[in-house]
Amino acid sequence: MLAAWQALRTLAPADAADPSASCKPFDQKRAGLVLGEGAAALVLEEESKARARGAPILALLAGYGNTCDAAHMSKPDRDGQVRAMRQALAESGLPLEAIGYINAHGTATVVGDVVECEAIRAVFGEAAGKIPVSSTKSMHGHLLGGAGALEMIAALMPFQEGVVPPTAHLANPDPACAVRHVTKAERGQIPRAVMSNSFAFGGSNVVLIAEKAVRNS
Repeated sequence: MLAAWQALRTLAPADAADPSASCKPFDQKRAGLVLGEGAAALVLEEESKARARGAPILALLAGYGNTCDAAHMSKPDRDGQVRAMRQALAESGLPLEAIGYINAHGTATVVGDVVECEAIRAVFGEAAGKIPVSSTKSMHGHLLGGAGALEMIAALMPFQEGVVPPTAHLANPDPACAVRHVTKAERGQIPRAVMSNSFAFGGSNVVLIAEKAVRNS
């Protein structure tokens, strides 16, 4: 597995000063992804049934977007990512200003991070400079097939913990990645909704939007 990713020239070299800081999404010194290991799962249930049995509800799954642009094997396509985000927003029925946090795909590749930030700006316009954006891959690495579920759970942290998770090791943000970066865990007003992006090689783009659930009375 490592040899395959190395052949694609996407793996980050070890940071000489601190190997644990080798994954630097959005940073000027980013040089590639770091593979991680882990697992995560979310249980989806009809809201009425969950409330009837008094289950703790983490969030409401409000929107889903899925596109396959097939533009290039490894280079992301901005327009495909834009379509996926807009699909999810349209299905959610939420206004742009409802999104209070974006968990970015953010693999720390030189091209990929720029393309994703361009896509976010294309969708959100001037609001892109106000919405907190972070890549938690900086801390747990890229889980490949397991990344989407884990990052969706991380995206729900503002609802559960009142905390927006940061992008670690982001010391010198790349001006080409012009979004509102979170470099330290932030506490603040709990957002109405959050977005989680998963943009894979081959142009497979998936976006999920979760809305804060109103507690059972």
